[in-house]
Amino acid sequence: MNRPGRDDAPDRLYTLTQGRSGTGSDTPFDLVTLVVAESEPVAGMQSEHVAILKLTRSPTSVVEIAAELRLPVSITRVLLCDLLAAGRVSARHPQRPAITDPDILEQVLVGLRNL
Repeated sequence: MNRPGRDDAPDRLYTLTQGRSGTGSDTPFDLVTLVVAESEPVAGMQSEHVAILKLTRSPTSVVEIAAELRLPVSITRVLLCDLLAAGRVSARHPQRPAITDPDILEQVLVGLRNL
């Protein structure tokens, strides 16, 4: 049973996304995608969109945004897709360092040969 005054009621989540439940399979947002605001909030924006733009003044992951807003990740992704389509945020995956050190590659090769 929900406590009175809680904001995570299913009907509230439904209205936040205007009834949309997902973003499709081509969404650029996974849990570690870094989101950066490309503009400041403007008058008339949905309060969650404003909160996202304020949170993402510096690169912030999708999971961090969801936690700060206290929203499910699926709902956060829908809101982020709205902002991305409007050009208000950009998304990028964190860069992983390439393993190009020959010593590491040699150790991996030796380890595989020892199997």
